[in-house]
Amino acid sequence: MKRRKFLAGLAGAAVWPVAVLAQQPERMRRIAVLMNAAADDLQAQHHLAAFRRALQELNWTEGGNIQTDSRWGADDVESARRYAVELVALGPDVILAAGGAVVAAVQRASRTVPLSSPKQSTLSVPAL
Repeated sequence: MKRRKFLAGLAGAAVWPVAVLAQQPERMRRIAVLMNAAADDLQAQHHLAAFRRALQELNWTEGGNIQTDSRWGADDVESARRYAVELVALGPDVILAAGGAVVAAVQRASRTVPLSSPKQSTLSVPAL
């Protein structure tokens, strides 16, 4: 009987790390968004909402498996540069940059973070 308990305990100990690993949640992905519009620009808000709906349709949920960080450049080149540096420092998996000035600012801030722009993708959802 002692032998059986020992073997059962040994088998349980061997399986336990696999069970713990299987329960690890999926890594939270981070999407940075830099818009070349003011935060109260209705058309820009509409585009960002459409992007978020597209993410939801692909089972990417805010606070679940993605986190989005949005900044608004408001047609100000200095703001765009500052926000681009700030967003890159957050370590996003991808940056969505809408507007020529903000695309250039993001390209200056990082050459390693993938960049998506509505002109290139018509607000498509990049593979994460």
